[in-house]
Amino acid sequence: MKINGNSIRPGNVIEHQGRLWRAIKIQHTQPGKGGAYLQVELKDLRSGTKLNERFRSSETVEQVRLDQKEYQYLFSDENMHTFMDTETYEQISLESQLVGQERAIYLQDGMLVMIESFEGNPIGLELPKQVTLKVIEADAVVKGQTAASSAKPAILENGLKTSVPPHIETGTLVIINTEDGSYVERAKI
Repeated sequence: MKINGNSIRPGNVIEHQGRLWRAIKIQHTQPGKGGAYLQVELKDLRSGTKLNERFRSSETVEQVRLDQKEYQYLFSDENMHTFMDTETYEQISLESQLVGQERAIYLQDGMLVMIESFEGNPIGLELPKQVTLKVIEADAVVKGQTAASSAKPAILENGLKTSVPPHIETGTLVIINTEDGSYVERAKI
């Protein structure tokens, strides 16, 4: 579907220069001289490379619709991650490069994910917004730090290092944002 260059929004997938790109950030710019344009940060869906591109309202780009289907994570081996279709029980394996190391650390047994495909070929993976992880190492609370809102470093069961509030101890289950690895809240048991 063709759209105007100034209609691109974050999250849109477009075809540009013969490749598929996801818009990450956009910024409307109106310079003193010349016409207004949209500065877009794009990320290649296959290789992960980034590109900054300018689109004017007079330009048209091809917006791509991706097929999304729910899969359940089963297991990983050397450089492959295996998922099962929740409706047909068929299994597919995705290369580690396609999943991405920054997302692979959040995969847990039985986790439901959305696999995006274009023309029948898997090109991406969407994780749940939040996951529950156990703190395996956290610094001790230092007396007197409660006056100001402070955070302390912690290591989670998947190896991720993040900052948590002072009251979080080793063994506590916490909810983590999968987009940036930040602490959300203590898990309710």
